[in-house]
Amino acid sequence: MNDTKYGTLLNRIKAILIDGLVIIGFGLAATTILSKFDTVGNSVRVIIFLFIFLFYDPLFTSFFGATIGHFIIGLRVRRENDETKKIIFPMALIRFIIKAFLGWLSLLTVSGSKKSKAIHDAIAGSVVLQA
Repeated sequence: MNDTKYGTLLNRIKAILIDGLVIIGFGLAATTILSKFDTVGNSVRVIIFLFIFLFYDPLFTSFFGATIGHFIIGLRVRRENDETKKIIFPMALIRFIIKAFLGWLSLLTVSGSKKSKAIHDAIAGSVVLQA
């Protein structure tokens, strides 16, 4: 008997909203730090903000198995073929790019999927577990 609980659509939406606030917080922190320096060019600012936006989700997901929003809500991202292992960075990056590209549309399959998988999970070979 499998007692695995997969992340619900509502919990995943809550995690996304929290992560949005976290990214805004990181952006505000970066702005505050950069404002202390007179000679920081716009290109450096753009690179820092792109780094925050593009790599927050994949880095946290691959290294910690969850973003901050996931942790707060009690979700963990794992490999579908071995739910004890975190997904590797390249797959976490692909997962994020697809999720960002499709937006909310990617979540349409969560409720109808046996393992509550979004489209980006199906493509990346990941599942979201309720911890």
